[in-house]
Amino acid sequence: MESLFILIPLSLLLVGLLAWILSWSVKSGQFDDLDGPGQSILMDDDAPVAPKVSENSQK
Repeated sequence: MESLFILIPLSLLLVGLLAWILSWSVKSGQFDDLDGPGQSILMDDDAPVAPKVSENSQK
């Protein structure tokens, strides 16, 4: 019975901490775009670069 006097406040503290962490993560935008970073590595949006011509090769 005495252990309940310790476990109930600890569990309430833990629930409060987890609720604060969840609200912080939602407010800071952690859940905004879940699919974008995984698909961005598949996109080939690099523009082709023309080879540089050095001044010595034009002579």
